Amino acid sequence: MITLENKTLNKVRTPIALKGTFADAVKFMPLPKPTGEAPFRLDINEVMNTSNTSIDQEMSFHVVGDSGSAKDLSFQRLLAQQLIKQSRDMDVKSRPQFLYHLGDIVYDHGEAHEYAAQFFQPFENYPGPIFSIPGNHDAEINPLCETPYESLDAYLQVFCSEEPAYIPFSNGSSRKSMIQPNVYWTLNTPLATIIGLYGNVAKFGVIKPDQRAWFIQELKNVADEKGERALIVCVHQSPFSADTNHGSSLAMIDFLEEAYWEAGVRPDLVLSGHVHNYQRFMKQYPDGDRVPYIVAGAGGYTILHDIATYENPNIEMDSDRFDGVVLKRYCTKQYGFLKLKIKKVDGVLRLVGEYYTIPKGAKPDTDFTAELFDRFEFSLKKPAPALCH
Repeated sequence: MITLENKTLNKVRTPIALKGTFADAVKFMPLPKPTGEAPFRLDINEVMNTSNTSIDQEMSFHVVGDSGSAKDLSFQRLLAQQLIKQSRDMDVKSRPQFLYHLGDIVYDHGEAHEYAAQFFQPFENYPGPIFSIPGNHDAEINPLCETPYESLDAYLQVFCSEEPAYIPFSNGSSRKSMIQPNVYWTLNTPLATIIGLYGNVAKFGVIKPDQRAWFIQELKNVADEKGERALIVCVHQSPFSADTNHGSSLAMIDFLEEAYWEAGVRPDLVLSGHVHNYQRFMKQYPDGDRVPYIVAGAGGYTILHDIATYENPNIEMDSDRFDGVVLKRYCTKQYGFLKLKIKKVDGVLRLVGEYYTIPKGAKPDTDFTAELFDRFEFSLKKPAPALCH
């Protein structure tokens, strides 16, 4: 049953931007050396056995962001428990085959010793592969750490290993490292191309020319497959948000829109974390094309973020970047995760999204079931004429 969050009449229904000048882009950390070869693609068949679970007609997977928490791990464990439950209890056809993490896996500074408690222990029994992009906290460096380390050192060992291997700082976990080729990379599956971007440590994200050129080329490469495989873009820093802690990233909006225009193609879906809640936006372009933008960052961090009210003096709503963008649903009071299904029906792809929340009062290691909060579904159509000339 789909539940409704209590509505407050003066909550905004569009994206917002925070007023003020933010200079945290100067915190940019140099990117580590890729562990794989350009153009940094990974085929899902390299990491999972699809012979028993064919994914060429239907594929399901989990999406979650910001599951790390250095202060209170109980919420994270409740959520991980439900991810594992769905991956085992659902019938084989509907069972999620993998998890895609939208970043901020460990808080507060991406340190190796935090991975055992914040990642390996809660997700130890998740039966499928876990893919990810780094969040800003995964890339931070603790200035008080006695042993110097570079940005994303631990992340690379866990997610960007050249070969699957046990992690020495996992506290004996049986989960081996993932073999993603870079911190920004593309996951290829029979029904979807998932492009993961890396926004670095800045609050609103910074993407340099090398990654920009790579992203545009990846978009161009999949343009001919539009409508045959879903095109999903993932980035940690949310392009659109109506929350009062982060607000929208104008930098990410500009980056994405310019890349779409240059490549001549728009994605079918954009996923982000960073903001600790759930928000589903729909952007309609003047040519009639529509792209959903979803924030799924309520993965377990102790503090959840609220939606702004129209009376808030610290927000701006009149940017033309928000034209055509409407906030359809949001959840700010409960932790949750997204389940996506892509299925081929009579030769046409359909994408189904379901957002589940953890019931209030749920206790770890007790038998409970996540509640369906939101559901959306749409067909993937062939592209309109090219965006650029």
